[in-house]
Amino acid sequence: MELVHSGKVRDVYADGDDLVLVATDRVSVYDVVLPTEIPDKGKILTQLSLWWFRQLADVVPNHVISATDVPAEWAGRAIRCRRLEMLPVEWIARGYLAGLGLKEYEKSGAVSGVALPSGLVEASKLPEPIFTPTTKATEGHDEFITYADVVEEIGADTADRLRDVTLEVYRRGAAIAAERGIIIADTKLEFGRAADGTLVLGDEVLTSDSSRFWPAADWEPGRPQHALDKQFVRDWSATVTGWDRTPPGPEIPEDVVAATRARYVEVYETLTGERWES
Repeated sequence: MELVHSGKVRDVYADGDDLVLVATDRVSVYDVVLPTEIPDKGKILTQLSLWWFRQLADVVPNHVISATDVPAEWAGRAIRCRRLEMLPVEWIARGYLAGLGLKEYEKSGAVSGVALPSGLVEASKLPEPIFTPTTKATEGHDEFITYADVVEEIGADTADRLRDVTLEVYRRGAAIAAERGIIIADTKLEFGRAADGTLVLGDEVLTSDSSRFWPAADWEPGRPQHALDKQFVRDWSATVTGWDRTPPGPEIPEDVVAATRARYVEVYETLTGERWES
């Protein structure tokens, strides 16, 4: 095994022709890795992604080779994957107005060049899901781009195909989650090309690190929602006096760690119908 990349929350190892993607318990907010880990986070996200990959197998191919043919020390948190040439775009679908999408709308009435009706507020449901891509920055923060920018970057055929797939993944996932009482407000996907040119869904999918999850019973536009995702840690970090969102990040208190872990477990159990066993 050769470590080829250590990201904010994942480590990638080369093993022959395959890659082994290991999800750690690290957590990052505002592109800063915090010094405190969330126990079981990597395992929960890995198992939830595997569940979603199975639900979405008829929508788009994914990078999974095996969830069991991995080193024993990473069992439950690692996936053996196909090597992909990743595309330089964050593929984001939004069904509700929140986060940076809300801020962009408040400035311009649009998100990634997609004009939206006037009068929307925080957590408003959009008339229909929209595609709002961003750059995939290796340093600093991702920036909103338009669909035309994506076409210029990777070509019209690929842009068309993956825009449609992104929206279909979101619609399918949102419908499944709605049946279980959870709103998926938005989600971020990553795609790459396999050696044969096939467009493949990679990384993670519809997890609490890549999506906004809200309890449907509590949804009320015009205010912040009860976050069942990483937003809970972001919101906590905003209360830390003096932190300017640059490294080093603050230590997470035990009660916030426990509450964060509980949210990850709740989403996993609610969506999959399976009890989480640590």
